[in-house]
Amino acid sequence: MGVFVFLPLVLPLTAWPVARLAEHHLHPRMATWLLTCISGVLAVCSTLCLALLMVVGTAQLPGNPLPDGWSDPEVREAVPYDEVAGKVAIPALIAVLVSCARAAWRHHRVRRGAGRALTGLPSRSVVVLPDEESAYAYALPGRRNRVVVTTAMLATLTGPERRALFAHERAHLDAKHHMFLLTVQLAARANPFLRPLRTAVTYTTERWADEAAATRVGSRRIVARAVGKAALVSRSAPLAAMAGFAVAGPVPRRVAALLGPAPAARVWPSLFTSAGLAAWGAAAGTTVSALSSANSAITLFLILKAATPL
Repeated sequence: MGVFVFLPLVLPLTAWPVARLAEHHLHPRMATWLLTCISGVLAVCSTLCLALLMVVGTAQLPGNPLPDGWSDPEVREAVPYDEVAGKVAIPALIAVLVSCARAAWRHHRVRRGAGRALTGLPSRSVVVLPDEESAYAYALPGRRNRVVVTTAMLATLTGPERRALFAHERAHLDAKHHMFLLTVQLAARANPFLRPLRTAVTYTTERWADEAAATRVGSRRIVARAVGKAALVSRSAPLAAMAGFAVAGPVPRRVAALLGPAPAARVWPSLFTSAGLAAWGAAAGTTVSALSSANSAITLFLILKAATPL
């Protein structure tokens, strides 16, 4: 295997062009699904490889509880600089697990706190908070999905723009965008090379909700006005730390996209178009990266298994 054992840790770099291609050439719904799946697969592969490297390093430590076969010379030959790589992998894997656990706990805590903050208010799908100073709106997922908006935000928008705002937030809830955002956030914490994909998914989920709102309202221009006006007056919501809450995304790009033609609604673009070539090329590159990552991790696992006495 040689240096190829380290590939799962750096192959997420190959996903950077995929993020740009997906943003510009795919429907936001498909781009969100594609980039989220890429992030999840590559994050799992790199974390698994890191864990296996840690096993090789840990097996050589004095008094380790692991089988002696795991420190066999044949196993160590599969990992260049095995002593250094294995021992460095120990704190690295601990840092990854702690970071992911903290992000997941913060997401759960903020979500639970948001639900408690609305206790006593009418149990409707739209909750209006009497706040004349802070203008913001967000979608609150849970057992009872709700859209939370302040009176300051409502005062800024016209009737049609309010309907566009509510349609946008409901689209977040219907498509469970908070789960996509949480997945890419955890993936970026597992491997920092996946951060560009997290940024891309933040944009594509907003574009997905924009397009859904435009379809429901029947006017892309009204949604563009609502997005622009809301961005000018909005302040950070108290739930901005939670994945999927009050995420505005790149507003100028969203408005420009809404003022342009609607993206193709096909599930996958034709191969005989520039968008199709970009999409298929991105999918092929991602598949190769994921398979290479999985191959390195599985090969090392099999070596360790073969070196373990029954």
